[in-house]
Amino acid sequence: MLEGIIRNILPMLWAFLIAVFAIPSIVQVAHKKMLLDEPNDRTIHEFLTPRLGGLAIFAGFISALTIFGKVDYGIQHVLAGSVIIFFIGLKDDIVSVSAFKKFFVQILAAGIIMFLPDIRITSFQGILGVGELEPGISYLFTFIVIIGLTNALNLIDGLDGLAGSIVSVCCISFGIYFSMSEDSTYYVYSSVAFSLLGSIIGFLRYNIYKAKIFMGDTGSLVCGFIISVLAIKFVEMKIVSNAPSVSIAILFIPILDTARVFMLRILAGKSPFTPDKNHIHHKLIDLGFSQLSTVFILVLINVMAIGLVTYFNFLSLSLQIVLLFSFALLLSIIIEICTGIKKANAAGNAKVNA
Repeated sequence: MLEGIIRNILPMLWAFLIAVFAIPSIVQVAHKKMLLDEPNDRTIHEFLTPRLGGLAIFAGFISALTIFGKVDYGIQHVLAGSVIIFFIGLKDDIVSVSAFKKFFVQILAAGIIMFLPDIRITSFQGILGVGELEPGISYLFTFIVIIGLTNALNLIDGLDGLAGSIVSVCCISFGIYFSMSEDSTYYVYSSVAFSLLGSIIGFLRYNIYKAKIFMGDTGSLVCGFIISVLAIKFVEMKIVSNAPSVSIAILFIPILDTARVFMLRILAGKSPFTPDKNHIHHKLIDLGFSQLSTVFILVLINVMAIGLVTYFNFLSLSLQIVLLFSFALLLSIIIEICTGIKKANAAGNAKVNA
């Protein structure tokens, strides 16, 4: 037990210290070299802000893991994929990179994870009556999960402290579950989760409203990639009978937000990749919530989703996923109704004043 605590606390503390002490220097250099994110019609921040927080996150994570963790059982390949993602994200934060180049690099990183250590989803574990997957379907589905979650974390990084807070919830949840495993091939991934958690907490020290620095693509893509691998390993670990639904609940906000904005864009006849201000955090801000309140609400919703599948763990996997889908649909409907009411009231007030 003591060894397990030390194995998790030490890398988390190390990663935290590296991130928290590195960021002031990064902020200073970013301002001096004008490596700043400019406000535009899609952003909420009002001032020029450095977007190289991913440097500190990655430095804390990779140093903690290589010093205190066991770099085997596929973790060396996770690090290799993270390095590739890190550099394309860093380049995009300094000079713009095309979506095709970022996607190509993500394919390479996903390939490293799937084909070298063979980290992939091999079974749906009875969801809709589907068990073991054919190898081709397994690789395809795993690829979609890695690419989808990598970019989903990037998409929710639009509010001070939001992406970091959601990543923290994911790391704590996966880290605790991995710590419960007696199988060393899974237990070692608790160090991955807690190393990332430490660096994220150090980053959040400077990212909570009003943010002094953003994580940028460097941070959001790396975090998304690591979280996607943790999710896949957790599902395959099968430490709980409802692992697939628990993993969806842990990633509830990123999955909900990505699915929601993609659907709205498609229904509007636009490309699902067209940027807009239809994200959940934009809607909550439009309803009058502050940035801090919005982050708190979304984190609370994510925790509620985890609590939901934990409380109803006696249901079948299929029913639990239906429950999560219903919860997501209800939230989306409530947000749209509230937004519609506010717009109608604003239009009515404008007409009266005219």
